[in-house]
Amino acid sequence: MRKKEKSEADNSPMSIQILSYEFMGPIPLDEWGPPMEKLVYLILAREKDKFSIVYVGDCEKTEDKAYFVQHPQFKCWADQTGSEKSLHLAILPMFESTPEYRKNVLQKIMTHYKPKCNASEIKEEKPSYTVRKTETPETEKFNCPCCGAEMHPEQILEKSTVYRCKSCGMSDTRLNS
Repeated sequence: MRKKEKSEADNSPMSIQILSYEFMGPIPLDEWGPPMEKLVYLILAREKDKFSIVYVGDCEKTEDKAYFVQHPQFKCWADQTGSEKSLHLAILPMFESTPEYRKNVLQKIMTHYKPKCNASEIKEEKPSYTVRKTETPETEKFNCPCCGAEMHPEQILEKSTVYRCKSCGMSDTRLNS
């Protein structure tokens, strides 16, 4: 996570970059005050000048000062940091966003950072490709360009085959005919 500090000559607020999103903050969670509308938020644990993501969530709209304290995961956040005073908040305002778009941003962050208090919500991504093995592969024979030993098929994919040299370990990929 990259943090941009506020300098005396610079009146811009601090920000923290997560993936390609620039979040405002972090600020101590107990300094937060409503209102809050259409945003993705991060609950961060602070240890000296280092922040780690404990939880990521989104908010359609709230004016409740106790929004975070009454959150079902608040105990998990406090347990992860060891102290409520170590909890910090960073927000990504998304005023023109749909709930689906915010959920997509949440999923990207959860998948990449795997916050402990989101563990039950993290979906395992399945690859968008399939690996098929054939019983009797009809593969071409050729020699390793590095050492001259015969290349052997290691993995047969849908449209290509990965070959590996058992002598030097070099690999090559060839299109299936």
